[in-house]
Amino acid sequence: MTTTPPTTGPTTATPPVLFLSHGAPPLADDATWTAELARWSSSFARPSSILMVSAHWEQAPVTVSASRRRAPLTYDFWGFPQRYYEVTYDAPPAPELADEVTALLGGRGVEVHHDESRGLDHGGYVPLVEMYPEADVPVLQMSMPTLDPVTLLEVGRTLAPLREQGTLIVGSGFTTHNLAWFDPRAAADAPPPAVSAEFDHWAQEQMATGDVDSLERMLEVAPGGREAHPRTEHWAPLYVALGAAEASGASTATSSVDGFWYGLSKRSWQLD
Repeated sequence: MTTTPPTTGPTTATPPVLFLSHGAPPLADDATWTAELARWSSSFARPSSILMVSAHWEQAPVTVSASRRRAPLTYDFWGFPQRYYEVTYDAPPAPELADEVTALLGGRGVEVHHDESRGLDHGGYVPLVEMYPEADVPVLQMSMPTLDPVTLLEVGRTLAPLREQGTLIVGSGFTTHNLAWFDPRAAADAPPPAVSAEFDHWAQEQMATGDVDSLERMLEVAPGGREAHPRTEHWAPLYVALGAAEASGASTATSSVDGFWYGLSKRSWQLD
């Protein structure tokens, strides 16, 4: 993969499209993961804005987060130590990006709502704290109106022109996400369940060959697909990323993060 040195301000370079495994808030305590994200974001030019599609926001019709003012973060988790509820990420709002998203989707007959009370959830801010710690890139979050792969692929395709304006489109989910495997009494880097490793290998093969059809039919064709994703909300953001990448000519998927955390695959891809 050819890398571009980081810059001190937004550029007009076309950013890649990302799918990242964001983890629960404690993943931010993993020194390996945080270093991987920091290196990853420094390997391509700084975007002019970020559009985040998180597994943790399902809402129909499509809704975008606060874009005219800063809104508090959405701490959408329970039972964690207080310090996780004290994390802040005061990124600038992105009103122009919100207008562009509305115009692009509206041009395809897709209704878009604006929620000026909605801040970033942990699928958005947890990785961004590591990737852009200065919180100086405007960020907008967008809901998934459905988990249907066909619809989400089309949403991604419709939003592909945002890349030409320097917007980094990020799908934030998890490559495997079965919380029955999560055991905090074990070591975070303990060997994963065989089915998690098998699914991770399958996903990497399909992404490497660009087999969008198999990825779209994951539950039908992937080994252990229904165990790796008892519910598909953490896989679904990948479809938005794939659609945006496909429609804007991205042809290479690079595995930028791999490994496991409490049995869950952290594998993340850069599409360009």
